[in-house]
Amino acid sequence: MGTYGTSPTKVRRTKADMASIRQALYATLEDDHPATVRQVFYRLVTQGVIAKTEAEYKRTICRLLREMRLAGELPFGWITDNTRWMRKPTTYSSLEHALRRTAEAYRRSLWDTQEVYVEVWLEKDALAGVLMEETVKWDVPLMVTRGYPSLSYLYEAAEQIRGCGKPAHLYYFGDYDPSGLDITRNVERRLREFAPLADIRFERVAVTPEQITRWQLPTRPTKQSDSRSKGFEGGSIEVDAIPPRDLRALTRDRIEQHVNHRSLEVLQLAEREERAWLHTLLGAA
Repeated sequence: MGTYGTSPTKVRRTKADMASIRQALYATLEDDHPATVRQVFYRLVTQGVIAKTEAEYKRTICRLLREMRLAGELPFGWITDNTRWMRKPTTYSSLEHALRRTAEAYRRSLWDTQEVYVEVWLEKDALAGVLMEETVKWDVPLMVTRGYPSLSYLYEAAEQIRGCGKPAHLYYFGDYDPSGLDITRNVERRLREFAPLADIRFERVAVTPEQITRWQLPTRPTKQSDSRSKGFEGGSIEVDAIPPRDLRALTRDRIEQHVNHRSLEVLQLAEREERAWLHTLLGAA
């Protein structure tokens, strides 16, 4: 797919050209959302709508997505950004409000009745909203490293794995570049170090060489300033280059293979009965 350009040259476009890009943005997100801004950029690059340059990313995609959302032309919910979030304790207006929220949100822990423990690990915080479509559905922890995770984060994660007392299947999503590959290695090594007796099955799900070839993922130049770039061949590929639908499918496939559906049916039946009981209490309140 060529390399990721950094030329600051400004592209001159007609109103018709801009309207065409806006249509492509809308159609792409209508077909597959939520997505990050970076993912939308890569989708339009692979469609041949825009060039693969930093200028196109910032001056075209970022700008147009902002304008379209503010103008009501694009639903805000179609773009996800989990890098910023609010910290606030859970509070209620009344006891009735608390009971109502509990009745609405009540879920049994799916993995209590399964024979294994599953986690999904993700290098980039911005993509959390994409993978959460599946991890929330399947009650699976989504562990976001935000680059290299701290020792405290890894130690606490290892404590959780050690405490579950089951084989732990960990699925990792990260960039295919010198640091991205090293982060994968570092995470696995530290978890095994901090939980030496735990049965850990660790798999890098994306990005892989096979995916790069099969999906013709767009590359960017490997940062020569990265001390780990020595010996790394070819361009780098961001996990954002994989379309949201494919990332969710990869996540879902890895999780579903571990689910005992008979146990799941029994759990869901108990969950429905207990939720109905909560609603009965609410009606009697």
